[in-house]
Amino acid sequence: MRVAGVDLPADKRGEVALTYIYGIGRRASRRILVQANVDPDKRVKAWSTDETARVREMIEREMKVEGDLRREVSMNVKRLMDIGCYRGIRHRKGLPVRGQRTHTNARTRKGPRRGVMVKKKPAAAAPAPAAAPKKAGA
Repeated sequence: MRVAGVDLPADKRGEVALTYIYGIGRRASRRILVQANVDPDKRVKAWSTDETARVREMIEREMKVEGDLRREVSMNVKRLMDIGCYRGIRHRKGLPVRGQRTHTNARTRKGPRRGVMVKKKPAAAAPAPAAAPKKAGA
């Protein structure tokens, strides 16, 4: 079944399968199925074409999902960065936005650790030239 541009997994229950669509969680999927008069425990492969059409129509009519929602979220973040507010600056720097600590943790936002660069001593590849033998009597 294809709903909102996403292939729903056929072997999963309807309530869980709808969560594969960006912008729909468990609560929203249950509400959609109840309004569309489809049993939430019924597997997607067991849906009739009529049930699929009702679910698809319900999502298109009432929810902003997938591309439209992604575009709206990215525009909101871009607006924050453009006006230069605190949250926008944190987005721009790639740091946590919602007040989390950064002294430790925050690896998801900051990325892998970049270790402190250790300076190596110049390698003693060539041994120092041997001292010239001293002349006797000098």
